[in-house]
Amino acid sequence: MESVKSLIGYAESGDHSIAYQVTGAGDVDLVLVPGFVSHLEYDWEEPRHAAFLEQLGSFSRLIRLDKRGTGLSDRHGGIADLETRMDDIRAVMDAVGTESAAIFGYFEGGPLAVLFAATYPERVRALVLFGTYGRFWLPKLSADERQAQLEDVIARWGDGSTVLLFAPEADDVLRTWWGNRERLGGSPGAIRHLIGSSWITDVTDVLAAAHAPALVLSRRDDPVLDPEQAQFLAQQLPNASLVEVPGSSTLPWLDSGPLLGHIQEFLTGTRPAAAGDRVLATILFTDLIGSTEAVRQLGDEAWARVLESHHAVVRRELARFEGEEIDTAGDGFLAVFDGPARAIRCGLAIEAAILQLGLQVRLGIHTGEVERPHGGAPRGIAVHVAARVSALAGPGELLVSATTRDLVAGSGLEFEDHGEFQLKGLGEQRRVYRALRR
Repeated sequence: MESVKSLIGYAESGDHSIAYQVTGAGDVDLVLVPGFVSHLEYDWEEPRHAAFLEQLGSFSRLIRLDKRGTGLSDRHGGIADLETRMDDIRAVMDAVGTESAAIFGYFEGGPLAVLFAATYPERVRALVLFGTYGRFWLPKLSADERQAQLEDVIARWGDGSTVLLFAPEADDVLRTWWGNRERLGGSPGAIRHLIGSSWITDVTDVLAAAHAPALVLSRRDDPVLDPEQAQFLAQQLPNASLVEVPGSSTLPWLDSGPLLGHIQEFLTGTRPAAAGDRVLATILFTDLIGSTEAVRQLGDEAWARVLESHHAVVRRELARFEGEEIDTAGDGFLAVFDGPARAIRCGLAIEAAILQLGLQVRLGIHTGEVERPHGGAPRGIAVHVAARVSALAGPGELLVSATTRDLVAGSGLEFEDHGEFQLKGLGEQRRVYRALRR
């Protein structure tokens, strides 16, 4: 599979190169206009953000871009005005061959999405707005207090702490990723200009000219935006509906289930199917290498402590990547994921963490339909395939089936062809791939 770096494209917009990436295979073209900074590659590194992008790509052809002055796009010239950034969106749409698309803007990307829809109605089939505004205001802050907040953000840029403004309950994993994303996404000078520009941006007078069907979504307990801002958008847009979703974060990839369900229904006419007895799942098997010899060398008591550390590491990574532990048999785990990319990223994280303990593990992953009556343990051929794939792995290897590898195209994960094998007891030949750590 090509790496995500080779899948990054560049659209020429004036004298700037605008980075973009296309993932997903749905019937609807969806252009995602991010809030503030972004980074097309690094945005896949946080499990919840990656899951958010995967789900959008499950029902759309997802088209993402880094705005000029940020991420992988050209930095010279800094942050541009809305008119120039509209040209960048057009350039990306032309580069990927879409005449008309749905536009999804969140937070600072919302006004740009609205202006684009009003200016180029023939190119916008629908408008999705989340956690955004026509004119930004902080009703509880004076001008001096707002300026002081900006200076505080600049002073802390890159340490990850500013995520607490948007997600007060952010965990350490999110804070670390956020800090790295800030540094990769833009400089302190760029964010100073971007925030300053957002304060004076006002598209309220053009809302009535954005006639595309619009879905306005807001969090019930948004820590930044007053609910009146979403209500105003929905009232002023000619063809809009307002939906309030639960949660206490301005970030769309946290608590994203209800949000994504409404977006999918709005764009496709169908909501995600409710889970039934038979579901698509990604199965992960892990198995420690050389445990019998280790018990012989260390003794039962010392080995029990090692095994306890191993279990703690595996469970930590399962929790981090939203995997569900199904069974622990001695020195191995069986876990289930609802997203194949998260399962692979979890497996790679387990492999690296176990190595730090001085141990080696082999892992196998397969995606397929399983039977899960009332949320019980998964049953079916997919479980057996995953177990057989795991058995093919050597020390420190994570192998995945061709099915799983194909499902994560565009995710940034890299693989090496490991060959074709006759899986014991399953009859047919299966090609497997080794997941690579970057």
